[in-house]
Amino acid sequence: MNTDLLPLLIAGAVVAGFIQGLSGFAFGMVAMSFWVWGLEPRMASVMVVFGSLVGQLISMFSLRRGLYLAELWPLLAGGVAGIPLGVSVLPHLNAELFKLLLGLILVTACPLMLAATRLPKVRAGGRMADALAGLSGGFMGGIGGFTGVIPTLWCTIRGMEKERQRSVIQNFNLATLTVAMSAYAATGVVTKHMLPMMPIVALSMLVPSLLGGRIYIGLSESAFRRVVLGLLTLSGFAMLGSVLFKFAK
Repeated sequence: MNTDLLPLLIAGAVVAGFIQGLSGFAFGMVAMSFWVWGLEPRMASVMVVFGSLVGQLISMFSLRRGLYLAELWPLLAGGVAGIPLGVSVLPHLNAELFKLLLGLILVTACPLMLAATRLPKVRAGGRMADALAGLSGGFMGGIGGFTGVIPTLWCTIRGMEKERQRSVIQNFNLATLTVAMSAYAATGVVTKHMLPMMPIVALSMLVPSLLGGRIYIGLSESAFRRVVLGLLTLSGFAMLGSVLFKFAK
């Protein structure tokens, strides 16, 4: 293990752990904004999936919420189907172009939604539309561990209240990240030299995740919506920044 990378690894885990504890998602986007400057891409992707999964496990035990199966199962069915799809097309996919397009969508749409005094709710599409949102999240999990971005945006424009959205996204991410981590392990993406870094990530994010969760409890519905849309906007900028960084190297 390269000890020169430890400060960068720990800083990314600390900040991303706090944000995930606060919002229920976005570990990957926040951590990658740190790790892109030093960790090689495959290692960064594995640490993103691992850290995101640890964060969801922390939330499961520290922020227990009701299980909203009617909203969860279509997202989850799509997500589980999308992960192997993402893993299988990863060698053939122009991941940078994909992140560029999605980043542009997020940095355009989310600030407009933030500026709206009343966010319109999307009712059309039913369970099939929910499943497609889950499929997109699973696909992104397969190519880089970013399972929660599209489902979180979808739950927001569906108009879910704070507690319901947190529960749905928390359980969706927990399940899909478990599948993604298993797929990474089964296909040899996880290597022996990555293993010592995993407990460092887990320990670094433990307290910040718990702190973020405590702050989440005190957020109002409108404040939670602003946090989610703000983080989605930052996620878009993080995607664009990672693409530009790669092209600039």
